[in-house]
Amino acid sequence: MDRAKVNGVELEYEVVGAGEPVLLSSPAVPRGFLPLLSQPALADRHCLIRYHRRGWAGSAHTLPPVSVADHAADAGGLLDHLGVRRAHVAGHSNSGPVVLQLALDRPEVVHTLTLLEPALFTVPSADAFFRHAGPSLEAYGAGDHERAVAGFLSAVSGLDWETCQAVIDEHVPGGIAQTIKDADTLFGIELPAISAWAFGPGQAAAILQPILSVLGAETVQLFVEGRPLLHSWFPQVENCTIEGVGHLLHIQHPQPVAQAMAEFLAWNPMTGKLDQPPEPRRLRGPQVPG
Repeated sequence: MDRAKVNGVELEYEVVGAGEPVLLSSPAVPRGFLPLLSQPALADRHCLIRYHRRGWAGSAHTLPPVSVADHAADAGGLLDHLGVRRAHVAGHSNSGPVVLQLALDRPEVVHTLTLLEPALFTVPSADAFFRHAGPSLEAYGAGDHERAVAGFLSAVSGLDWETCQAVIDEHVPGGIAQTIKDADTLFGIELPAISAWAFGPGQAAAILQPILSVLGAETVQLFVEGRPLLHSWFPQVENCTIEGVGHLLHIQHPQPVAQAMAEFLAWNPMTGKLDQPPEPRRLRGPQVPG
C-alpha cells in the first residue's frame, strides 16, 4: 500500500479503479473493505480509495486518546493529500461515526454517505450488548488479546466464533490476525472514543448529503436499532437490506452490497457545482429493498 503523511501521522492506502472517488474508511477488521475492491459494480465505475485509519495495520499507531474527530480530520487530510476535492464516503461499524463526523466537520468534501451498520452506542440495546461482550472486555484486560477479539467479533457478527473466523479468513485473508495485533486500538482507543462521541439531532441537522443505510437482515439488535435512529436524524436516509447476512455484510456477501452502493452512487452523481450538496434522489431497483 502507498503511504501519506496527514495531520502529523502516516496512513497507508491504496487506490483501485477510475471514476468518481469513493473513500472506504477501515473498520475493526482493518482490511474489511478489501472484498469490495474486486466487485465490478463498484471497481469498474469508481475510483475506490481504501485506507487504514491510525492505529490499524500499517498506519501510524499513536497514544490514546484518539477521538472520532481526530479520525475524521485524518480522512479529510488524506483526501486533500490525494487532491480529491469531493468524494462519496463509506464507513462500516466503528468507522461509521468517523464518516458522519467528517460530513459534519468538512461537508464540502463529502458528496454522499454510505453507512454500513454504523456503531451507534446511544441505542437502547447498547448496554445489553456490552454486557454480552463483557467476557471479551475482561479477556482484553487480562492481556488475552486473541480471546478478547474472538469474543468481540462473535458478539458483533452474531455468529459463533468458528463460523465468524471462517467467513473472515475466506474473504479477508489475515484479517483476524491483524485485528488481534491491533487489539489495543480496538479496546483501548476505538470503543472509548465512540462511547465519548457527542452526536445527536443538533449535529445531524447540519448534514444534508444523501445517505444510504445498509443493514444485514440477520444482524444483532444493536445495529437493528441503529436504522430508526438514523431516520430520526436524517430525513434523506435510503434503506438497503441485504438478505442472508449480519454485521459482516460486504465481507460475507460483497456482491449485493457493491450493487446496492453502485446504484445509490449512480442516483447521486457528482454533477453540478462541487461546493453544493446534491438533492437526495430515490433509489430504484429490486436489489435495494426498503
